[in-house]
Amino acid sequence: MEWLKDYWWIILIILIGIFINTIKALNRLSYKAYLEKKKGIKPIPYKDDDDD
Repeated sequence: MEWLKDYWWIILIILIGIFINTIKALNRLSYKAYLEKKKGIKPIPYKDDDDD
């Protein structure tokens, strides 16, 4: 664990980089296209019977 004391800042930079790349990837997602495609899918019919 001695190396962790010496190189904690490298781990911090890597985690910040992963966080920034995740936010960039989420911003590139087109949720409007997903919602438009989802409108064509019919919901699964469930019975409201008490099957407890």
